[in-house]
Amino acid sequence: MTIQAEHITDTRGCQAIDVLKAKQKATWEDGDYVRFASFMEKGAIDIVTDWQLTPGQRLLDVACGTGQSALPASRRGLRVTGVDLAQNLVDFANSRARAEGLDARFDQGDAEALPYKDADYDVVVSMIGAMFAPRPDRVSSEFGRVLRSGGTLYMCNWTPDSMPAQLFKAVAKRVPPPPGSLSPVLWGDENTATERLSEHFTDIRLQRKLYPKWHYPFSTNDLVRLFRTTFGPVKKAFDAIDGDEQQTLFTELNNIYRNFSLPDGKGGITIQGEYLEVIAKRR
Repeated sequence: MTIQAEHITDTRGCQAIDVLKAKQKATWEDGDYVRFASFMEKGAIDIVTDWQLTPGQRLLDVACGTGQSALPASRRGLRVTGVDLAQNLVDFANSRARAEGLDARFDQGDAEALPYKDADYDVVVSMIGAMFAPRPDRVSSEFGRVLRSGGTLYMCNWTPDSMPAQLFKAVAKRVPPPPGSLSPVLWGDENTATERLSEHFTDIRLQRKLYPKWHYPFSTNDLVRLFRTTFGPVKKAFDAIDGDEQQTLFTELNNIYRNFSLPDGKGGITIQGEYLEVIAKRR
């Protein structure tokens, strides 16, 4: 989502941030993110499988969504906690954990003020999640606070050139971000990510990758319809405009998906979504 605000510093700053976070929460709770995330779950499992995670480690998934990263880690024997701003996503993740008999817990909470003790985790992960928090300096500080010395941070963040970045630009035309806001995809820029993390982390390793197995068994037209009904930021953008503008946005998103996808020869597409993988050690 492109509603970002690191530098709201006037006398109403605290109130403005509270309003912003309330809007973000409502946006991510809108639509049907559970269905939206289901198409990206196979890729999330592949990414988590590649990470150097050890059974018994204490892992915190920040902005965990429906548990796409946390649940695979729990299945591998890690002691998992997840936290997300959206209550309905937390509820869904907890229900999945119970259904599978996994020892994983999910809490509603804020990436900028994590409700956990200092140095309480061996691993912190955030897959396309904490990059949307309004104030990245606080996110980085919280990552460092809850990780033990020598612990590992894993992040996946959309790059500024990625398909999602183009989608966010299209959304921002219809739902403008507050003045002074920062794009979430700055977390996908190598220099920016390094600068934000360097105070608390060392051995920062960065690599651009394509999100694996991001496949839809239908056309780009149907993909626009899926995003319009299930993905909160896109749904909000369509809700904010009239019929003619809706058709313009529909066409714009359709072109973006076509430009960043490969046909599978069976009427479906695979999205070519570039992200920056960040792996860093807590000082």
